[in-house]
Amino acid sequence: MFFIDTIETEGLGNRSYLAGGAAAAVAIDPPRDIDRVLAAAAVRGVRISHVVETHVHNDYVTGGPDLARLTGAAYLVPAAARVSFARTPVADGDTVAVDDGITLRALATPGHTPHHTSYVLEEGARVAAVFTGGSLLIGSVGRPDLVEPRLTEELARAQYASAHRLAAELPDETPVLPTHGFGSFCSSSQSEGDATTIGKEKNVNDALTKDVDSFVAGLLAGLEDVPAYYAHMSPANAAGPAPVDLGAPPLTDAADIADRLAAGEWVVDLRNRIAFADGHVAGSFNFEADGKIATYLAWMIPRGKPLTLLADSPAQLAAAQRELVRVGIDRPAAAATGTPRDWMADGHAARSFPRATFADLAARASGSEAVVLDVRRNSERAKGWITGSVHIPVHDLHRRLAEVPPGTVWVHCAGGMRAGIAASLLDAAGRDVVAVDDSFDAASHAGLPLTG
Repeated sequence: MFFIDTIETEGLGNRSYLAGGAAAAVAIDPPRDIDRVLAAAAVRGVRISHVVETHVHNDYVTGGPDLARLTGAAYLVPAAARVSFARTPVADGDTVAVDDGITLRALATPGHTPHHTSYVLEEGARVAAVFTGGSLLIGSVGRPDLVEPRLTEELARAQYASAHRLAAELPDETPVLPTHGFGSFCSSSQSEGDATTIGKEKNVNDALTKDVDSFVAGLLAGLEDVPAYYAHMSPANAAGPAPVDLGAPPLTDAADIADRLAAGEWVVDLRNRIAFADGHVAGSFNFEADGKIATYLAWMIPRGKPLTLLADSPAQLAAAQRELVRVGIDRPAAAATGTPRDWMADGHAARSFPRATFADLAARASGSEAVVLDVRRNSERAKGWITGSVHIPVHDLHRRLAEVPPGTVWVHCAGGMRAGIAASLLDAAGRDVVAVDDSFDAASHAGLPLTG
């Protein structure tokens, strides 16, 4: 009997898999922190005989080379992928024996990248599952615009053909197990649900229900902004990432934190946005450890900028460091745990700012010099916005602070997390800010005028 274990990387919206039989298993699209894969194999009591990549990833640093090195597994990478390390090249139709009676068959599915390859897990003559990486997702497909702008439409059409190939060659009951699509920006649209099959996708997926021209037009029209750090992921993966280092960063003190802030370094407070608003080190930024820290911090911090992390506990610090190595932020320059009182030099006072709801925003004094700043993405804004509000997506705000009009800034997003990030940036810049920590659905109920 075969097994398939799912290894979630929730912060990035990805999944990796361990699949095999009684003695051996294959790891598909492993994360950078490979100890989770090794632990899954240990629980099953199997050795990892193969490590495979569906493609050279654009959204995270792979743990593939490190995992293959430590386990002695064969490292399978699509033959057409341009990489600079030794690997076992995989071409369409190639098969490998994973365990007794269990094989993995490569199926070329270009679209997300030109070399993208899916893998069909077979037990004897029966198809057990297909690992589709960034090809066919749950109700969607992987975005085709991450490789080269001139190739985007060509890859979108290839993505359509690949989806049809999977649907034509695999039984309807085949489980579809993608790497992306659970919140990942590698997905062309946000998927709903945790599980699907080829048969279900035939009924709901635009790639399988629309004609190619309609599909491509809709796909290209709906693409979101690309996180800035994506530009660094594919080159890192093609070069072969260094082994992961989760060792504790050097600890720092209040005087050093002040010096780092004065030097223009990034000091990031990992505590929740409520605690940060109540009191924090002046000049620090708030990226909640429980939010999408890897995505938004990696998106916004200038590449190579020294980073100091402030956490309320060693466990919070370690969890954030684990998330950040997945996107290539390997070694914080320094770290500290405790409270703002521990992080501030003598004579320095904590900064704070108020939090509010949309009802509070609606009830604010008329005529007050208030600026409503919407930091949602363009696609969210297009569905409706507060009339008269200024729009700067949170991932652009650190470069566009000068565009925020004068006055007290009431900043909001869709739920509160991104508003907390934006409020911390504005506060660090010396602006008077109110963080609207509320669901955007409450804006209309509060009587705020909406446009769109």
